[in-house]
Amino acid sequence: MTYCVGMVLDEGLIFASDSRTNAGVDHVATFRKMNVIAVPGERQIVLLNAGNLATTQSVVSLLKSRLSHDAANLHTVSSLYQAAELVGKTVREVIARDGDGQTQSQGVDYSCSFLLGGQIKGEPPRLFQVYPQGNFIEATPDTPYLQIGEAKYGKPILDRVIRHDTPLAQAIKCTLISFDSTIRSNLSVGLPIDLLWQQRDNFDFAPRHRVTEDDPYFLALRQGWGEGLRSVFGQLPDALWFRDGGEA
Repeated sequence: MTYCVGMVLDEGLIFASDSRTNAGVDHVATFRKMNVIAVPGERQIVLLNAGNLATTQSVVSLLKSRLSHDAANLHTVSSLYQAAELVGKTVREVIARDGDGQTQSQGVDYSCSFLLGGQIKGEPPRLFQVYPQGNFIEATPDTPYLQIGEAKYGKPILDRVIRHDTPLAQAIKCTLISFDSTIRSNLSVGLPIDLLWQQRDNFDFAPRHRVTEDDPYFLALRQGWGEGLRSVFGQLPDALWFRDGGEA
């Protein structure tokens, strides 16, 4: 399994993905789940993937191999919407080839999902979630983040903190706490975490950082968040009905 998060904010975009894959407790490996396709000065497109590893690798390989083709590709589409259409079409193509058009076939789950985001010159930053069926949704100012994979453990902190006007630095901090919560609750998600942030209208460079087990900031964040939660919890009052012995 995996956990990936994408955010589209006033200041730009954030992408984060873990790197653990497993096919049972005795077959755990590390694979990068973030891919960047860029044309300096013109576009930055980021892909995060979750699901069947063979399917996602095939989809990404096809998208990259077709960048030099005359047909529409991620270097030539004029909008992120068209990019999402292209990714969805490629997902359907791979599943049709490998799974006879079915996401479940002969006991194998061929399904996968993608987060696709970035910015193409002439339009604002955008973020999409592409489903195994090839259809997709777009993040909005009311819902400025999207998740794929093991989303439930990290979602509460994002719901409480992230808004469209959240600064990138604050959003990165919240993203890492979301990952820490997920890693603590689910063994199928693990470090390293690949993190990328993209300033609005910056088409030349998207900074990246890989969070490893000995990353000092992540360790300090993990410790501070845990201690802070315990401190706040200890300050909350006990229920009056518990002190009074409950109802007769």
